[in-house]
Amino acid sequence: MGFEFTKETYSGGIKEITLGQGDKAVTVGGESCYPFYNFEGEMPHKPKIAMEIWDMEPEEWPAAALSPFKDVISDPAAWAKKCVDQFGADLICLKFDAIHPDKEDKDAEHAVKVTKDVLAAVGVPLILWGCGYDDKDNKIMPKVSEAAKGENCLIGIVSEDNYKSLTAIALADGHHLITAAPLDINIAKQVNILVSDMGFPLEKIVTYQATGALGYGIEYVYSIQERQRLAALGGDKMMAMPIICDVGYESWRTKEAKQADIPQCGAPGDRGPMWEAATAVCLLQAGADILRMRHPKAVATVKNFINQLW
Repeated sequence: MGFEFTKETYSGGIKEITLGQGDKAVTVGGESCYPFYNFEGEMPHKPKIAMEIWDMEPEEWPAAALSPFKDVISDPAAWAKKCVDQFGADLICLKFDAIHPDKEDKDAEHAVKVTKDVLAAVGVPLILWGCGYDDKDNKIMPKVSEAAKGENCLIGIVSEDNYKSLTAIALADGHHLITAAPLDINIAKQVNILVSDMGFPLEKIVTYQATGALGYGIEYVYSIQERQRLAALGGDKMMAMPIICDVGYESWRTKEAKQADIPQCGAPGDRGPMWEAATAVCLLQAGADILRMRHPKAVATVKNFINQLW
């Protein structure tokens, strides 16, 4: 007799969201099964890759990560265009690092200009990611949100202690929202409840657990995301959101990816992208729907992996 898969059935599923506009819009979520388990349910949309750009030249990126963008690194719009046209980014994640008070302490005028420039340069959806300093994000990101009004962006990030301002502007300007938790499934659920209590639709939330890289806590990150996905499939509506992972940042700050003086581990130009790709592939299988990534080699490898499983 032929082999038959043992199949699980689920009462819940992941909410489907669409970012951007027109023929460049991107849809994620909608799963009714575990990642790539198409024999048990539906996974209607491929996971998507958001290539990361900054509003300033990154000072802490290692040379191997900067190298593919050395001709555009000082021009966010050109940087974004290269990511889309040459490297196949599905989305662009614009990180506002220059507004951080410990960096260049740029003002809202700077952030708005960069946002408009990038919107004019590419047609793919934008993720608008604050600097992580709450007071500055609460001051600047409302202006950024207004500048991108009508573009159906993904904006964030909001946490348990700082969600009211960004939730209100995302609601007013028609954007989606990233809700964050520090690797805690209960806090993740609580942030979604708080945001929902302000009238923000659950269908417009993407959840973000702090991401770990290969060799640096990835097994714990995997287990948290796995529990979150299983809770959603089990019918928990407050956990039934697509997941975004910050793969590039976590991968390229590991010593194995960034150090140049460990030749026994291979050249940094190969080692770093491999570390990023391995991290991404692992998190895809835990349920990631959007991957924030940096290096074109890693992006190409992960896109190939997704297509092979598809």
